[in-house]
Amino acid sequence: MRRPLVAGNWKMNGTCASVGELTLSLNEVALPEDVDVVVLPPYIYIDRVVSGLANSLIGVGAQNCSVKPGFGALTGEVSAAQLKDIGCDWVLVGHSERRIELGESDELVAEKVGVVLGAGLRPIICVGEELSERQSGRTLEIVRRQLNAVMRIVGVELLGEAVFAYEPVWAIGSGLSATPEQAQEVHAAIRARLAENSKELAEKARILYGGSVKPENAQKLFGMADIDGGLIGGASLKVNDFSAICRAAGN
Repeated sequence: MRRPLVAGNWKMNGTCASVGELTLSLNEVALPEDVDVVVLPPYIYIDRVVSGLANSLIGVGAQNCSVKPGFGALTGEVSAAQLKDIGCDWVLVGHSERRIELGESDELVAEKVGVVLGAGLRPIICVGEELSERQSGRTLEIVRRQLNAVMRIVGVELLGEAVFAYEPVWAIGSGLSATPEQAQEVHAAIRARLAENSKELAEKARILYGGSVKPENAQKLFGMADIDGGLIGGASLKVNDFSAICRAAGN
């Protein structure tokens, strides 16, 4: 039985004041003990959030990291080693906003996955299709291509600590969401692709759904056989909504 995971991606949101309030509220809210919960703040607030959640079971991660490992002359970048140093356990890799807005290729995403694992952190690897790709019937082709790059460059044997997240790009922040059946089809395909290389990995890998998850639709989505939790965007900034989604994952 795979343990559910809910990760809150705060994206480029927050101030010192609002992050402090959110962290305090997360300490006070009741979260299910049978669900792993992670929050992903902007870089500049990670240290504050790690300190604020030190007495909780909530994990903290980053939304991205440099493709270059260790330390060195790369102005403006933050390495996986530095994230590990300040208390991160997780790194989100390949989010569609970085793929589309910042031009990150499948190969670059895969290289980052390797760097994250090499630093002793756990990657949440995002895959998913744009609206035009779904409309043209290419969803599974796109997702398979993105997965193939990771498995080819990193190697399946190193992906035991990885989490995967299916995010239909057309559903992110749009208020639209894939139906539970649409999401399950893609999640099952991801698991099947992993099984082609490693049945053990396919059975243990947690695959999250990300794309306008709300308290109203969370339980039906998480009730699907191959959906092991959620990658939550806007709703993760509202403690009541986020905690309700976490409870739905536990149910």
